[in-house]
Amino acid sequence: MSSPQPDDLAIQVENATMQFGKEGSSLFVNALLETSLTVKKGEFLCLIGPSGCGKSTLMNLMGGLLTATSGSVDVMGQAINGPMPDKIAFVFQENSLFPWNTIAENIDVGLKFRGVEKAERARRTKESLASVGLSEFADHYPRQLSGGMRQRAALARALSLETDIILMDEPFGALDEQTRMIMGEDLSHLMARTGKTIIFVTHSLGEAVYLADRVAIFSARPGRIKRIIDVNESHPRLPSFVTSEKFVNLRNELYRELHDEMAKATPHSNKIATVSADGAQLSSEDELA
Repeated sequence: MSSPQPDDLAIQVENATMQFGKEGSSLFVNALLETSLTVKKGEFLCLIGPSGCGKSTLMNLMGGLLTATSGSVDVMGQAINGPMPDKIAFVFQENSLFPWNTIAENIDVGLKFRGVEKAERARRTKESLASVGLSEFADHYPRQLSGGMRQRAALARALSLETDIILMDEPFGALDEQTRMIMGEDLSHLMARTGKTIIFVTHSLGEAVYLADRVAIFSARPGRIKRIIDVNESHPRLPSFVTSEKFVNLRNELYRELHDEMAKATPHSNKIATVSADGAQLSSEDELA
C-alpha cells in the first residue's frame, strides 16, 4: 500500500506512549510504547493483539478520551486534546442504551444534547434506524430487543451523529458467533455505502480478516504495533470470502504473528495451541482472549 498523503489521512499517531500511575510504584503500567500509525479516510482498520496490549488505550487516544504521556495524535490534521464529537463517534461492547427510552428516543436524546433541531433529529433518527434495519423497532424498548439488535441500535446512534470517523471497541464481543457473523456482514455493507473511517478493536482472528482493509497486530504489553497486514478485499464482503483460501491463509498468518505475543501475555499458560508447519492448524477457538 502506498503511503497516504496528508489530505488522505483521517488519523495520524506519532510515537505515542501511554503510562498509567507513577513510575516505580506498584501501580505503574506502561500500556503503550512509542506507537505510530496512520489511518486513511474511508479505511476499515482492525486492531488485534493479546489482552492488555494497549489496543483500547490507542483507540481512546484517537478518540480524545485519554491524552498521551508523550507523542501526538492528529485527527483530520488537527491535534487532538479532548473528545471531538463533531468528528468521532463511539460504539462500545456495552451498548449503553437508556432502558427507560425507546430506541428512537435513545437516538434522539443524543442529538438533542448536541443541539440538533427537532426536525433534523427526526430525520437522522429515521435514517440511522433504517440503515441498520431497525425501522420497525423504533418504538420498542431495549429490553424488548435481542443483544444483536441492541448493538444495531448503538450503531444507529453513532451513525446519527454523522461523523466521518467511528471508533468501535469490541462491539460484538458479547454476542454469539452467529449474530457476530450477521453483524459483520451488515457492517461491511454499511462501510461500502457510507465510506466511513472505522477503527475496530477485536480479539477474533476471523472477524479481523473479514472486516478489515488492514489489520494492525500488537505485541504484548508494553504494546507496540508489531506488523500491519493488508487484506485487499473490496467491501461489501461476501459470505463466500470466509471459506476462501485467501481468508484461511490470512487468518493463519495472523495466528502465527500473535502466537508468541500471546505466550508473553500469559506466561503461565500451557493451553495455547501450536501451528503446524503449513500453518493449517489454529487454536481450538477463534478468539484470543
